[in-house]
Amino acid sequence: MSSFAIIGSGFGGLSLAVRLQAAGHQVRIFEKRPKIGGRAYQLKDAGYTFDMGPSLVTAPSIVRAIFEAADRRLEDYVDLVPLDPFYRIFFHDGTHMDYNGDAEQMKSQLAVFSVKDAERYDDFMSDIKGIYDAVITEGLGKQPFDTIGKMARFVPRAMRLNALLPVARLAKSYFEDFRSRFMFSFHPLFIGGHPFRAPSIYAMIPYLERKEGVWFSKGGMYSIVEALGKVFEELGGQITTSAEVEKVIVKDGAAKGLQVDGSVFDFDGVISNGDVTQTYLALIDPQHRKKWTDRKLKAQTQSMSCFLMYIGTRKKFPELAHHTLILSERYKELIDEIFAHKELPEDFSMYLHVPTATDDSMAPEGCESMYVLIPVPNLRASTVWAEEKEEYADKVLDFLEEWGMSGLRDSMEVCHIFTPDDFESQLNATDGNAFALEPKLTQTAWFRPHNRSEDIDSLYVVGAGTHPGAGVPGVMLSSEATLSCILEDYPVGTSQTMSNKIDVESVA
Repeated sequence: MSSFAIIGSGFGGLSLAVRLQAAGHQVRIFEKRPKIGGRAYQLKDAGYTFDMGPSLVTAPSIVRAIFEAADRRLEDYVDLVPLDPFYRIFFHDGTHMDYNGDAEQMKSQLAVFSVKDAERYDDFMSDIKGIYDAVITEGLGKQPFDTIGKMARFVPRAMRLNALLPVARLAKSYFEDFRSRFMFSFHPLFIGGHPFRAPSIYAMIPYLERKEGVWFSKGGMYSIVEALGKVFEELGGQITTSAEVEKVIVKDGAAKGLQVDGSVFDFDGVISNGDVTQTYLALIDPQHRKKWTDRKLKAQTQSMSCFLMYIGTRKKFPELAHHTLILSERYKELIDEIFAHKELPEDFSMYLHVPTATDDSMAPEGCESMYVLIPVPNLRASTVWAEEKEEYADKVLDFLEEWGMSGLRDSMEVCHIFTPDDFESQLNATDGNAFALEPKLTQTAWFRPHNRSEDIDSLYVVGAGTHPGAGVPGVMLSSEATLSCILEDYPVGTSQTMSNKIDVESVA
């Protein structure tokens, strides 16, 4: 049995903790915040419950596999509820579509605006199935891309599948109406990607959604966080919260411990579920980093950030589905301002998560719990959020009331604001990113920081910053990729130095 520390407790870290503990190693999680969850945190206020980050499950089979690795049943811990529609999308011209996995319903809606698009729907789904099969069925998403040979073998197949084309360009080759093109290209935004430069390996998400559905965990997505934490502790794992890691201890070129709030803990290996750029920059001395130098790390492109408002209202808004998108007339131009020009746009495209449309327990009786998410530039932009956030929030509320949510302001009982500054200060996110490194072609697969550190032995990475990337399915798949690296290096049953020889009770 070997001992491992995990820095951070997001979905990726918790998933790996369960898998590694179940495999026979001893694992301890160190979490900076008072509760586990990382970006999948929870906020409660005045009877309202908010998931602060991830809001949906698109691959229950991936979640289920983590519980099965621990000889547990997912259904014994959480109650997943299927959603229909998956998303309600309101376009700038007043039209809307209910996006779901029913092929006939989708084709019927598409035909209202373009008969040709309805006719091409099946072809599109058939073609992106090839990408899905490669990533999910054949497991490329859960295998480490840690050699150039693996990448070289994948590229010809990816080219045959058109998986290296930008997602928006692929959608454009099938569909002519702007609504259709948006519906089948917006998914990279959910993982911090620019649809016009994220490779079409991410275009498989509509097929994944149609195959497995879109689900919500009753009581909030945080119930999955709690379930993973519970299973981990049932297996004998240890969680220490309110414990900020200050340094990874490197001895003879290998990660062998952590400095946490002034105390040192010995381990056989260290895993980071924190922001990957910050892990290398802030926790590991430069002399140990030949590949991930300060210069190289600072040259990486971080994802955009988000402006979030967590709102509780005394009235309900039945026009909103559980997942609702309200779109600006501009698509590429708006995204370019955010990603490329680092400018805060005057107009909005926004995502509203309204869990009370499905689960009344998320708010007091007759009330609505929602969060409003607006993509904004990360902190490479010049916006000073400490000065701008209240005015910007007012602008968002004005827009929503004019759009049709009359009485929103008067009915608000709770309103919390989360800005790029908070991503940086609370989550140690480089440049206040919301989704780690941007998933563009030159930061995908082998080009991302590897699950097994290229610089330091016994150091591993899990979560959004490594392969395969952000999103709940992505970070959970990364736990399998990272696990395979660890078990290659530390087979269960081999003799290793036991950890925690220094007082483990000094961090509480």
